[in-house]
Amino acid sequence: MSNLAYYTILLVEDDPNDVFLIQRAFRRINLANPIQVVQDGEAAVLYLSGQEPYADRDRYPFPILVLLDLKLPRRSGLEVLEWLRQQPKLKRLPVVVLTSSRENSDLNRAYDLGANSYLVKPVAFDGLLEMVRSLNQYWLILNEKPIIQDV
Repeated sequence: MSNLAYYTILLVEDDPNDVFLIQRAFRRINLANPIQVVQDGEAAVLYLSGQEPYADRDRYPFPILVLLDLKLPRRSGLEVLEWLRQQPKLKRLPVVVLTSSRENSDLNRAYDLGANSYLVKPVAFDGLLEMVRSLNQYWLILNEKPIIQDV
């Protein structure tokens, strides 16, 4: 496993346009961290728990950060977050909610369930670029990472 694989980001996002724009923003700021993408909440749980089809940790490295949309098929982002915080080996994994919802109920529920941050996706690409730049600076450079036992 390469050193970069250790710095993998898991993007849980069902909208292919948002995935494209987020990946483009990461490339634009020259972020070298690999991004793994899953498109629904159930796939996120399988990925994080190392179950098939994500059991190969060389191909699907355990992430250092999860970017989690809330409105997901099969299992919502809030359900994923609730599941994640109940897993003794995974509960410290930093999760940044990245959503289009500005509803106070979603925001409060996400923090109640243990979200580390809540960001609303900007409409304009320049805003997304600045958000990704700030994400990189704070979560991947400045933030001290917890020790997490991979499953």
